[in-house]
Amino acid sequence: MSDTSFRKFSDLDPAQLAGKRIFIRADFNVPLDADGAISDDSRLRAALPGLRLALNAGARVMVTSHLGRPAEGAPAARDSLAPVAVRLQQLLGQPVRLIDNWLATDIAVEAGELVLLENCRANRGEKVNDPALAKRMAALCDIYVNDAFGTAHRAEASTEGMAHHVKLACAGPLMSAELDALGAALADARRPLVAIVAGSKVSTKLTILNALADKVDQLIVGGGIANTFLLAQGHAIGKSLAEPGLVDEASRIITKMQARGAAVPLPTDVVCAKRFAADAEAVVKSCEAVAGDDLILDIGPDSALQLARLLQSAGTIIWNGPVGVFEFDAFSGGTRVLARAIAESPAWSIAGGGDTVAAINTFGIADQVNYISTAGGAFLEFLEGKPLPAVEALRAHARRH
Repeated sequence: MSDTSFRKFSDLDPAQLAGKRIFIRADFNVPLDADGAISDDSRLRAALPGLRLALNAGARVMVTSHLGRPAEGAPAARDSLAPVAVRLQQLLGQPVRLIDNWLATDIAVEAGELVLLENCRANRGEKVNDPALAKRMAALCDIYVNDAFGTAHRAEASTEGMAHHVKLACAGPLMSAELDALGAALADARRPLVAIVAGSKVSTKLTILNALADKVDQLIVGGGIANTFLLAQGHAIGKSLAEPGLVDEASRIITKMQARGAAVPLPTDVVCAKRFAADAEAVVKSCEAVAGDDLILDIGPDSALQLARLLQSAGTIIWNGPVGVFEFDAFSGGTRVLARAIAESPAWSIAGGGDTVAAINTFGIADQVNYISTAGGAFLEFLEGKPLPAVEALRAHARRH
């Protein structure tokens, strides 16, 4: 399903971009290792189509992003986009200048040049979406391009505010692709529609679980979320991570699904340990045999096989979160089996969230998932049906112009 309610950067005439000042808000919030080097450049690679579109048209390109959580007005060295500039230069095959204190600088950019503007969240007023800041940034460009879907759920000066003060605002290729893919996963979903939602806490994903309970045919839960659902079904979970206070909510979701003829397939066997450690002894048990001092750290092989069969018959799969502690090899089996099942399923699949992407990369199935979202929070809020402020700003701009 293609969203045409806002302008797309890819639809603009390249001939009209030559010499134009183009401001691109990207999402370069990449993970850094202990030495400050980029450990995963997936988000940089995902932004390349939009950057190259502008550069190939001969535009004067300014791009910025947030990185980490800098203090406004007093960023630390660890918040600098310097590592991003180095990697972008390698990926683009051309020099990339990093400009500090860019709001107080006369930015001179040549046609066909790209400059990287230092961490935008270091600007005072960015997080609170200060209109004065948004106007100052908007004055820097002829065309504003939002290609940062990962921040679309946040109303900040560079993600939402700028769109109200520029002559032309549009969605970049990544933003457009994310919205099209997510729209297709829900509005045009092939049935059965199966969602996998896993994580440590029900509370952080309660709204998405409730929203999906109205839409999907099967809702697979994993991690601490599954433990809470097991509690709701009367199973002992030992000292496993769970939220006993949300057992009633879990029960309501199960009841809601059953009333629609849908289901929440819970594990029948689990992998337990006595301590949370990579070298802890892993023991497969039926859910009825979990002891009081057990930690459930993965779904068991029988449960993984049953869920894999379910995924093989799915029409659409939405995946957010590993079903076990896949970082520990002894407790990675469930997530590995499900990842392989998703890769081999004829279903159209979409996956999102940092841990999910890490699992996809760990198990080497990236080229077998139909769409991998670069976003976490925005991915979930879209699935919940919440309006995304950055997208709504682009739509409002399109209506006014």
